[in-house]
Amino acid sequence: MLGTLCTLITALTYVDAAKVVTQTPAVHTVSTGQEAVLNCNIQRDENKYVFWLKQVPGEAPQFVLKFYHSHSSPNSYGSGFSSDRFNSKSSSNIDYQFIIKRTETGDSAVHYCLTWDDSAKEYIFGQGTKLIVTSCSLPPPVLTVFPPSSAELQSNKASIICISILPSESKGFADVSWLLGGSPVSSGISTSTAVQQADQTFQISSYLAVQTSDWNMDKVYTCKVSLGSQTAEKNINKSHCPTEEQ
Repeated sequence: MLGTLCTLITALTYVDAAKVVTQTPAVHTVSTGQEAVLNCNIQRDENKYVFWLKQVPGEAPQFVLKFYHSHSSPNSYGSGFSSDRFNSKSSSNIDYQFIIKRTETGDSAVHYCLTWDDSAKEYIFGQGTKLIVTSCSLPPPVLTVFPPSSAELQSNKASIICISILPSESKGFADVSWLLGGSPVSSGISTSTAVQQADQTFQISSYLAVQTSDWNMDKVYTCKVSLGSQTAEKNINKSHCPTEEQ
């Protein structure tokens, strides 16, 4: 009886444990005409297709291709996409690559990797890779960080705000993260989608909830924004004005 119960618990645990699809890098910048390689790890192999979708902000996703590693002709393409510029391959049965052989500015989009999960009975998406294809060198983001107000600190519901201005060529794609004392913060973060401004630049606002005790202890908070290889950071703490890291 005990053995049967243990087997049932193990089976239920497996059913509830949906696979995790991980994409790297979060943001990738290439020059027009260069090759772009995006990576996807599907955690476990269940002999299913791996799909790649392209989504331009404000538009419906497009099916680019699907890949099955054991087929003799592993790639099947969506309308408007072909082996002339697009390819996929696998370095293992859980590690996949999406390849754009010669990038064009129209390839700038969020590219998603997904696959079917037998345990969850649904498709599982990766978080997406924001691909920026540009004909010029991108300037780094410009950051402004605002401290919590005194009224917020008295209510113990305080937040730090980081405003990022991105160049128009970035398409508004950026990766925003926060550090506390040099260590990554994983909770209490709310980040807006990019909004295009009148001058064609993009603005992203990110809010970090802070503990009044941490702020009063003069701990250093860092807003970090990455555009592929271009990264900007700005620090803030109670006793100092924000200072930009070079």
